[in-house]
Amino acid sequence: MTRVAVIGAGPCGLSQLHAFASDPQSSAEVVCYEKQDDWGGLWNYSWRTGLDEHGEPCHASMYRYLWSNGPKECLEFADYGFEEHFGRPIASFPPREVLYDYIVGRANRSGFRDQIRFNHAVRRVSRNSGGGFTIAAHDLARDCDVSDDYDYVVVASGHFSTPNMPHYPGYETFGGTLMHAHDFRDAAQFAGRTVLVIGSSYSAEDVASQLWKYGARSVVCSSRSGPMGFDWPDGITERPILTHIEGRTVHFADGTTADVDAIVSCTGYLHHFPFMDDELRLVTTNRLATSDLYRGVVFVPDNRVMYLGMQDQWYTFNMFDAQAWYARDVILGRIELPDAAEQARWVSEYQALEDQVADDYGLIDFQGAYTQDLVDQTDYPDFNTPLVNKMFKDWKKHKKQSIIGYRDNGHTSPLTGTVAPIHHTAWSEALDDSLESYLADSA
Repeated sequence: MTRVAVIGAGPCGLSQLHAFASDPQSSAEVVCYEKQDDWGGLWNYSWRTGLDEHGEPCHASMYRYLWSNGPKECLEFADYGFEEHFGRPIASFPPREVLYDYIVGRANRSGFRDQIRFNHAVRRVSRNSGGGFTIAAHDLARDCDVSDDYDYVVVASGHFSTPNMPHYPGYETFGGTLMHAHDFRDAAQFAGRTVLVIGSSYSAEDVASQLWKYGARSVVCSSRSGPMGFDWPDGITERPILTHIEGRTVHFADGTTADVDAIVSCTGYLHHFPFMDDELRLVTTNRLATSDLYRGVVFVPDNRVMYLGMQDQWYTFNMFDAQAWYARDVILGRIELPDAAEQARWVSEYQALEDQVADDYGLIDFQGAYTQDLVDQTDYPDFNTPLVNKMFKDWKKHKKQSIIGYRDNGHTSPLTGTVAPIHHTAWSEALDDSLESYLADSA
């Protein structure tokens, strides 16, 4: 019997487990290792930062008041819709409790929880003398080391848990709060304070908006790549990149300064897999066309190792599903892989294609085509990627129109064709983001 190890029980790992559970012809034995005590990955919210109760680095980067920053219709599972899960249409931008409920709803229906070894931190993945892999892990609950052998390894631990924290002169003596977005948990703690947000991607725009929503005195945004260019509300301003800090005074490249109480560095994450032996470890930058992954999934140096969700992402849950179905069919021998030279050539040509894309709208189409290609090679249900591409583009336009109000729009389910109702409370005023509040009177 083929034995498959899956590392991580977040959205990618759950997609892989679901892919095997959905195939009645699969005889593979699948075991999942999860460091946390429950499934959901980043969506398994924890108040902890730094180290967890076992002394392990905290995996979660989720903050208390996070809402989906993209339409739920763009990430909808093709075989399990939001309407099926909640029994009615819901608005397009759910908070984290609602999305978590949806993710684990499908996992519970699939019934594979007993395949997950919770509280198991993987320490090392190495080749063994039998031609497969040995996984050495630490059982955190029993405080003991364990090991087991497998034929294939699927790395599904994600790449949004190891912070990239650049240094700026003056950090050493900054008198306020200094953190990476990985450790940001509650915007309300900054009420009445002036906060510097460093970065220009999704986390920077959302953390800045959260700080404004929950009462920060003012928010100053600074980035190497230039202004985000949104029509910010009063209280949020943009400056060029900072150069250094003196006390609590931040100096910017244009010669201006600002006195701040806190700095939140929204500067991205590292692809970090210290548990993989050197020859099995993925090394790539954060891009849509990852290095060393054939079809974005199969590790070129050793095709018995797969990586899921390693791309920079427009698409998320449904792309993870498409990758998991592809990985499953490679493992089960249904997809024949070309030789290593052809795989490497595919990666090189795919990266060259990405480099030629002119703008974000083109990158959306690029990742949509990639996802559709995986869907076409397996029996994963088609979910209308052209419509998803269009919704992503509409969403970008809505953000340009109102970075605070873009969540107050409804999008169309690619599964049912239903246009989502508008949420009962504007995002800027919805301070209670619990599942119960969100679903109340939203039919």
